[in-house]
Amino acid sequence: MDMNSIEEVVSTTDPAEWRAGDAWLAGGTVLFSYGSYAFGDEPLKRLLDLGAAGWVPVTVLAGEPAAGIELAATCTIAELYALPESLGDSGRAAWPALDLVRPCCDSFVASFKVWNMSTVGGNLCTSLPAGPVISLCAGLDGVATILGPGGTRRRVPVAEFVTGNGTNCLAPGELLRSVHLPASALSSRVAFRRLSLSNLGRSGALLIGRLDGDGSLVLTVTAATTRPVQLRFQELPDAAGLAAALDGAVPAGLYHDDIHGLPAWRRDMTYRLAEEIRAELSTPVGQAARDAFAARVSGDFWPPQIPPTTSSGTANPRQAVAPQTFPQEGA
Repeated sequence: MDMNSIEEVVSTTDPAEWRAGDAWLAGGTVLFSYGSYAFGDEPLKRLLDLGAAGWVPVTVLAGEPAAGIELAATCTIAELYALPESLGDSGRAAWPALDLVRPCCDSFVASFKVWNMSTVGGNLCTSLPAGPVISLCAGLDGVATILGPGGTRRRVPVAEFVTGNGTNCLAPGELLRSVHLPASALSSRVAFRRLSLSNLGRSGALLIGRLDGDGSLVLTVTAATTRPVQLRFQELPDAAGLAAALDGAVPAGLYHDDIHGLPAWRRDMTYRLAEEIRAELSTPVGQAARDAFAARVSGDFWPPQIPPTTSSGTANPRQAVAPQTFPQEGA
């Protein structure tokens, strides 16, 4: 998309340089998709480019109370995807919630350009209901650090950062600097569920369950709702208790309504996936539980596709598999 109203590109990370008509530029996915009117009726005049910020994409922090992982706002999706592997077997064993990173990244169903240019901060600041970095960071109790003019700095839980469809808590001129994922959440057992109405489609519902060391459950609902919703239980509830809690936490008007899913369908899928998460986290810890997690990261509203076989009984990778569809429950 041409941005023919831009008069200047300024390389800076200083919120004091921001003025009306400016936009922060990181990966540029939204800016270069929507053009000069990406953020309202007035055309953009300047881009404040974070490309030379030099922020370390991922920092592993040791020592309480800051132990955990710090994701720079300029960390790309490709760099985020590489995180679990970079920590090795011991790191993944210590922080099992890293299992969420790749399913969330895969929820982008992105082109290689988006994969290598889009950023953690850009996904958060765009604040779409289906933003998978929002899902990941909210589900792990991530806390955003926000810089403002005059040297101000404030911290906001990611679950509260997004306030609605395309809206967030940032004031004019403020800049998202990073997101901190605490070790306490990274050390938890997790479960992931995602659904889309179409093959390789945008998420219609994305839920993350987290069973903490003290036996408490944190359930984070995203994509189905216009903003993240978190439910906290002192212990694993039964099915009826979970459904009742969802009744109270998510009013009907909070379910998102667009071409990727009607509110009634999103509500039905939220209850369905929440119960699946509760059931999974109720099973004993072990390889069976990890296998259950691995088997349920697929998110499209389509069944697993089994490759057809040749006459010798081996898989034939060149033969296409015709997809099947299910009825759209609640739609």
